[in-house]
Amino acid sequence: MSAQHEAGMTTTHRVVILGAGYAGMAAAIQLAARVKGREGVQVVVVNAQERFTERLRLHMTATGQQLAELSIPEMLEGTGAQFVRGWVTAVDADAKTVRIDDDRVLRYDTLVYGLGGVADTSAVPGVEDHAYTLSSAQDAELLADRLGRLGSGTVVVGGSGLTGVESAAEIAERHPALNVVLLGRQEPGAAMNPKAKAYLHAALDRLCVEVRAGDEVAKVLPDGIELAGGESIAADVVLWTSGTRVSPLAAAAGLAVDERGRIVTDAALRSVSHPEVYAIGDAAAIRQGYGVMHGTCQGGMPTGVHAALSIDRVLKGKQPKPFRFGYYHTPVSLGRHDAVVQFTRPDDSPRSIHLTGRMAARYKETVTASPWPTYGRMKKMPASGAFWPRGGRSTRVREAR
Repeated sequence: MSAQHEAGMTTTHRVVILGAGYAGMAAAIQLAARVKGREGVQVVVVNAQERFTERLRLHMTATGQQLAELSIPEMLEGTGAQFVRGWVTAVDADAKTVRIDDDRVLRYDTLVYGLGGVADTSAVPGVEDHAYTLSSAQDAELLADRLGRLGSGTVVVGGSGLTGVESAAEIAERHPALNVVLLGRQEPGAAMNPKAKAYLHAALDRLCVEVRAGDEVAKVLPDGIELAGGESIAADVVLWTSGTRVSPLAAAAGLAVDERGRIVTDAALRSVSHPEVYAIGDAAAIRQGYGVMHGTCQGGMPTGVHAALSIDRVLKGKQPKPFRFGYYHTPVSLGRHDAVVQFTRPDDSPRSIHLTGRMAARYKETVTASPWPTYGRMKKMPASGAFWPRGGRSTRVREAR
């Protein structure tokens, strides 16, 4: 973008959105729909690649299953939002600029920071060099290629959280000749009610997944892992799903961040140190009455929508409203035809209600299916409405003008 073009845009309020994941795309399409045709407002989306990554379904990609190819420029088509492809290398919060990897500098008046988390490969020695991750579609495709060539052997899935459980189940179902070991500090389904947790364990047992709870990995080796107690487990493949980390760019820019590097926000999702910066999705430390939200798509898309609504209100000379969010469910796939869905209270604690089996699998497929239909509804949305998915439904929220 030329300096002359930049100079010509000085009277335009430019909103730059960093990251085109679930949260970033929700913010971009929602805001573009609300300001479309309005003079003096420009929406720019910056992402490292044109392909939209369905992170909730990467365990399927990792086992060789083909997902629809979604193009970010095509998803933005007709919205009026501009797409810029590039890796963000620096944010200057004082100068209000963003630098990308080809040395282009983009000016912003309002910044939406949605550079989400990736697998934490730095906490345990050897993970970076010897383990596979599911941080991107390319990572998942590399794992799929390796598993497809393996034939037989042992796959160790490090991390017994939801990503680890879904990945272990998917690998075991698609590659029954492989020995799959799922290990972590906590037992799988630890946050579920006893019946839902028992169903999950029975499903893993049916799939012949060996579960090792209470184990801590000290080191990942080229041919296996070493546990904190000294025991070694031989493995042909190690998949690392334990923990996430966020980009250090926010901290380097001088934005107020928490101990994990997430931007600390006020009630309207604005940075507490730089109110012209909104933080959404995994990049944000958002406090609710029950504590700080944890990163999930369930919360990510609503944060993107709310940031868009807040920006629109500010552009109209109004005050943004507080963000309010409560969790609804925890859906976990156990292969293609089985699942468990734990319904939760708003603070994410388990309720007694849960679904299992094929009904749960259909529910899970509904709520984690491609977000494109929801984004498509946003593009056609009247100026007074907002859409985001919750509990398998699209919820419309009326916003007073």
